[in-house]
Amino acid sequence: MCSGLQVDVPLAVVEEILLKLPAHQVVRVCRLVCHEWKELVDSAAHWRERCRRERIQPCDASRLPDDWRLFYFLTRKRRNLLKNPRAEDKLKGWNIIQNGGDRWAAEDNRKPFPDETVTKCFVTSYGLCLKQQVIDLKKEGYVDAFMDQMQPPIKITDWYAPRLDCGCLYEINVQLLDHKKKHICSIEPEKVRFEQWNDEPWCQMTHIFRDYGPGVRFIRFTHGGQDTQFWAGWYGIRVTNSSVEICPAEER
Repeated sequence: MCSGLQVDVPLAVVEEILLKLPAHQVVRVCRLVCHEWKELVDSAAHWRERCRRERIQPCDASRLPDDWRLFYFLTRKRRNLLKNPRAEDKLKGWNIIQNGGDRWAAEDNRKPFPDETVTKCFVTSYGLCLKQQVIDLKKEGYVDAFMDQMQPPIKITDWYAPRLDCGCLYEINVQLLDHKKKHICSIEPEKVRFEQWNDEPWCQMTHIFRDYGPGVRFIRFTHGGQDTQFWAGWYGIRVTNSSVEICPAEER
């Protein structure tokens, strides 16, 4: 029975009702009704059952979430924070930092991509080509307190490939920034070099930021490259299907 109420409702019935309500309403409103409801909403069992009903499962079944509520909300909210990552809208959404040679362009993939829905890519030329997006986490719905207290993993993914007939370079730099857009931490792997007469492999770069400390408000994603033989046209590195995601801790 809910304290202070006259109607005696079995908690099993209450929980079934709560499971049918939107999750944010359950947390913001129903949780405040009484002590019994708060215990239901705060229980791992409630969020584990929500995940089961909505078919939200950890990527690795052997690593169960420490916090099922956080796992539920991060998974439901998860999305690619980069705009136009697959060149479907040409260069829209990207800030061009370097535009060497015959400049950035977008074209159809020369070689099929592992995900057949990805059919286009960005291509570089004989001078250095770099493009960038800066993600405002608050505008994307990740408020300051959440980022500081939870410090959720930030997953970076990028795909790149050379042309068969020309050598090229690929580079990437991703920075986590504070409210003044000053550096907190970053990744900048060594440049990847492809020689001429390669088999045009699609390669994936992945990095997950963890335990980066409080204060992260922006993410600056920069990548690109060039060809190494200075041929007119677009013989440099190809990039596509880039992503920046706020993801559950159980993500490997």
